[in-house]
Amino acid sequence: MKVVYPVIISNAGKQLIASIPDCEIDTQGENIADAIEMARDAISIWCVVELDAGRALPAPSDISSISCEQGELVTLVDSDIAAYRKKLTSKTVRKNLTIPSWLNEEAEKAGVNFSQILQASIKEHLGIA
Repeated sequence: MKVVYPVIISNAGKQLIASIPDCEIDTQGENIADAIEMARDAISIWCVVELDAGRALPAPSDISSISCEQGELVTLVDSDIAAYRKKLTSKTVRKNLTIPSWLNEEAEKAGVNFSQILQASIKEHLGIA
């Protein structure tokens, strides 16, 4: 699920404030790129919490309906909620595998981390960076 919400970025001294009116949340960043990234993160977290609580996400406001003060920037920020949730989920699952006993003995002597090698190999096989 992907969402896009308007964000108002305003100057607050050494920081920029990123306000997301539809979600009624604010965050901050050191520069515009950081403020947008922090807004994306805030939107993602907020959406995951709302969905997990069984609440519907608000429809995004039309960017042209967002009023702002002079010097403020109104932009759209997107979030891929499914990808964000996947990134948050670090739960591990147990897998059993079978290898020849001689290979197991050699690997254990060498201090091989089987889980680490299996994960790296699967990522390589799937083309995941």
